[in-house]
Amino acid sequence: MLLGDLNYFYILFYPGGGTIGLILWCLSIVMVSLIVENFIVIRRVNILPDLVRQQVRDMFANKQYREAIEFTAAEPSFFSYVVHAALSEARYGYSAMEQAVDSASEERITRLLRHTEWLNLLGNIGPMIGLLGTVWGLILTFFRIVEAGGIPDPGKLAGAIGIKLVCTLLGLVVAIPSLAVYGTMRNRIDGLSADAINAAQELISTFRPARKGSAPAAEAPTA
Repeated sequence: MLLGDLNYFYILFYPGGGTIGLILWCLSIVMVSLIVENFIVIRRVNILPDLVRQQVRDMFANKQYREAIEFTAAEPSFFSYVVHAALSEARYGYSAMEQAVDSASEERITRLLRHTEWLNLLGNIGPMIGLLGTVWGLILTFFRIVEAGGIPDPGKLAGAIGIKLVCTLLGLVVAIPSLAVYGTMRNRIDGLSADAINAAQELISTFRPARKGSAPAAEAPTA
C-alpha cells in the first residue's frame, strides 16, 4: 500500500502533467508566496492601528495639530496617510479636507487591491493552463492510438490519460486557494479601510464649520 501511495505521489510531480505540470507547480509556489504577502500586508496594524489612532486622537483633543501633521507624515499606516492628507488641506477649508480624505483613501485602497489582483489572475489562469495540458496530452494519446493500429493496451491507455489529467488537478490546486484568499482579502480591505476612513472623518469633523448657535469650529492647522 505504501509503495502504491509513493507511486501516485511521484506521478503528481513527474511525469504527471509533463512540462505544463511543472509550470503549474511553479505557479503554486508563487501562489503561496502571494498569499503570505497578502496576509502580512493587509492587516489591521497596517491600516488602522489602535495605538496610532489613540495618539492622533489625543493630539486633536489637546489641539496639537502641528504635532499631528508631523506624526501622521512619518507613520506609514493607511489611517495616518488619510489624516495627514486632510490636515495638509486644512487651510482651504473643511470641504477641501473631506475631498482630501476621499482622494487619499481611494489611492491607498487601489494600492492595497493591487496586492490581491495577482491572486485573482492565478485563480483564473490556473485552470485554463491545466486544461491546456490535459487537452494537449489527450491529443497526443489519441495520435499514439492511431499509430498503434487503433488497438491500444487498455491499462496503458488509462494510465496515460490519468497522467494527463494531473494537469487539470494541478490547475485547480492553484486556482481554489488563490480565489479563496482573493475574496477574503478583498473583504478585509473593504472592512478595514471603511473603519479607517470613518475614524479619520470623525477626527476632522472638529473643523466642520459651526452652525448658527453652536460652538465654533477648531482653528484650521497650518502644515
